[in-house]
Formats: sequence, structure tokens, C-alpha cells
Amino acid sequence: MSTYQMDALGALGDPTRRAIFELLAARPRAVGELANELPVSRPAVSQHLKVLKQVSLVTDSAAGTRRLYRVDPRGVHALRDYLDQLWDNALTAYAAAVEREEE
Repeated sequence: MSTYQMDALGALGDPTRRAIFELLAARPRAVGELANELPVSRPAVSQHLKVLKQVSLVTDSAAGTRRLYRVDPRGVHALRDYLDQLWDNALTAYAAAVEREEE
């Protein structure tokens, strides 16, 4: 597992960051919109977004006077590659265990 993947998984380990990520997966939102949907303050949402941005799970862009945050497909793709590899390894180990028991 790369440092990025560990950091991304760690970032999503926080329930508030995971909730923010899930809301952004549905559609882009501004900090205020996110804060209105969560039991945390705008400054807290901003701090969580900063962490998610540092691990490339979200990106932002200017939209008039506010910034819109959205899921970063590049970061999600890298995380998915890791999870796919983990799943492939688990299936391979399972198949090997079944074969050993059949012998």
C-alpha cells in the first residue's frame, strides 16, 4: 500500500470526512451547503475538506464568489485500484485454500 493510499483510507476513516465525501459524490457543493447538511461548523467543514483535498479525494474550483468542491476522480481511481488489488489477492488466497482442502 502506498503512502497516498494509507492517507486516503485514513482520511475516510473519520466519520465527518466520510459524510462530506459521500455528499460530494452525489453532486458538487460549497462549504456552506455541506455545513447545512452536517452537525459541524463551516470552519470544521473547511478543515475536513482541506484534508480530503490533500489526499486527492476532492478538488475545488471557483464558482463566482464561492468555491465548489467535488470528488476528484483521479484520487478515487487510485484508491479503487488498491481495493481491487486487495480483493484479487483475497480471492486468489481463498482459491488456494480451497484447493489445499480438496487434496
